[in-house]
Amino acid sequence: MGFKQYHVISLIAALLSLQTSLSRAAVNGGYWIPQSGIEASDIDSTLFTHLFCAFADLNTATNQLSISAECSSFTQTVQQQNPSVKTLLSIGGGSVPSSNFNNMASQPASRQTFITSSINLARSNGFLGLDLDWEHESTSAEMTNLGTLLTEWRTAINAEAANTGHQPLLLTAALAVTPHVDPSTSFPTQAIANALDWVNVMAYDFHDPNNSASLTHSHANLHDPTGAISGSSGISAWISAGVPSKQLVLGFPFYGYAWKLQDPNNHGLLAPASGVDMSVGGGTPKYNQIEPFITQAQATVVFNSTYGTNYCYSGTTWINYDDTQTIAAKVSYAKTNNLLGYFAWHLAQDNNWALSKQASQTWGS
Repeated sequence: MGFKQYHVISLIAALLSLQTSLSRAAVNGGYWIPQSGIEASDIDSTLFTHLFCAFADLNTATNQLSISAECSSFTQTVQQQNPSVKTLLSIGGGSVPSSNFNNMASQPASRQTFITSSINLARSNGFLGLDLDWEHESTSAEMTNLGTLLTEWRTAINAEAANTGHQPLLLTAALAVTPHVDPSTSFPTQAIANALDWVNVMAYDFHDPNNSASLTHSHANLHDPTGAISGSSGISAWISAGVPSKQLVLGFPFYGYAWKLQDPNNHGLLAPASGVDMSVGGGTPKYNQIEPFITQAQATVVFNSTYGTNYCYSGTTWINYDDTQTIAAKVSYAKTNNLLGYFAWHLAQDNNWALSKQASQTWGS
C-alpha cells in the first residue's frame, strides 16, 4: 500500500469513527445464552435496541474464535420480529480465566489473529458489533494488555470499514462496576474511552450469601447510603476516571440471591442471616422462579427506595432481587444521568418479559 493510499484510508477510518460517536444511539440491551432455556425465536426483540449473543469461545492454542450454530443464526432470527434490532457477538464470559485473554493480548501476533478472527466471524454471521467479556482482571499487566488490545481492535475495525465500505462494527466491553480494582490497579480508561462505543457496566454481584453470610444484603443496589459499592457510585467512578456518561450502559440482573434469616421476625436489609437458603433456585433464583415463590409462599415484597432494591421474605427465606420497581428506578436513573442506556443479564431469567417491558416503557416514557 502506498503512502498516500494509507493516509486516505486512515482519514476515512477516522471520519467513520467520528460519525459513529456522534450518532451513538440509545442502548436498551439484553444478553441471550443459547442453552439458557429459551430459543432465540422466543425473544421479544421489539423490547430491545441491541441484543448480545453469548458467548464466542476463544481457542487458546490458535487465538481464534468459534461460535455455536445458535449464535450463527441469531441475527437472522431476532430480526424477523424486529428488523432494526442490532446484534453483537459477545466473547468470553465470567467462567473464562483472565489468563486466557491476557496470554492472547500480551503478544502482537496473537492479538492480530484474535482481532482478525473476531471481525471475520461477526461479518460472516450478520452481527453488527463485538462485545468483549474479559473478566477478573486484577494486575497492572493485564490492564495494560487490555488497553493495547482495545486500541488495536478499534484501529482494525475502522480500517476494515474503510476498505469495504461497511459501517464500522460496534465495539463494546462488559466491565466491572468500578474502574478501580484496588488503590494501585485500575482499568485503562483512556484506551476504553477512545476505543469502545460503550461500556456495559456490570452493576451486580456486590454481595451474596457466600461472601456476606451473616447479614442479608443487596447484590445490585442502585444506591448505598453508607458509601459502600452501588450502581450509582460505580457509574460516578467511571465518569470521574474519564469515561463519558454517554459511553456508559447500566447493567442489572434478572436473578437474585437467597439468604436464610436467623429470625423470621427480623427481615430487613442487613438483618442477621446464616448464609445461603437453597430452597429457591439453589440459592441463586431467577426472576421467573422468584415470582412463583412469592405467590406460593405468600411472601412479603418490599421496595427499598434508599438502596434502590427489592427483597421479599417468607419464614426464614429472604431473597434480594430486581423487581419492576427497581428496574424502573434504575432505568430512570440511567436516563436522568445522561447514560447511553441499560442492559440486562440475562433474558431467559425474565418472567413473561415483565422486567424487559418495564425497562423499555420507563426508558421510552
